[in-house]
Amino acid sequence: MRCLMRLSRREERSVMQQASPRGTFLKIADAVKAQMETDSEMSELPSAADLMRDYGVSRGVALRVFGALQREGVAEPVPGGRWRVVRPGDTTDRRPLADRVAAIITDDDLAVGAPFPSTAELSTRFGVSRPTVTKALAKLEAVGLLSEARQGKQRTVQALPKRTESPES
Repeated sequence: MRCLMRLSRREERSVMQQASPRGTFLKIADAVKAQMETDSEMSELPSAADLMRDYGVSRGVALRVFGALQREGVAEPVPGGRWRVVRPGDTTDRRPLADRVAAIITDDDLAVGAPFPSTAELSTRFGVSRPTVTKALAKLEAVGLLSEARQGKQRTVQALPKRTESPES
């Protein structure tokens, strides 16, 4: 009788190990990576809800999948809770828009007092909507890099970004 109890405990432990979610997130991450490799057009990862539904796992496991893919350098978070596929050799500038707009001051070699491109020009240059550009410009105005745009008056450069100032300043 005692031997049977031991055997059943071993079997029970074996079954518990098989049902354990430990390592499940890595298997799912491998499946998502395989999907990314076969589908070259895939630009976003499935949502956490999709992973939960498709693989029958909890939200915590789905989030661990995203973390594993990010550590491997094949995915990155996008504002709004989504995840983007990162392809080898991808040179897309993923800095926040405000940082990219601020870089115009140095990239275009603008001096203090120089006119800054309009919202419409920036919208075209970065391929985003005017309201999105307006939010980025408001951040730059708040930190004092740009003057406030008023009706009939063009926005100008008020200060240079700190990283481009000379040590004598």
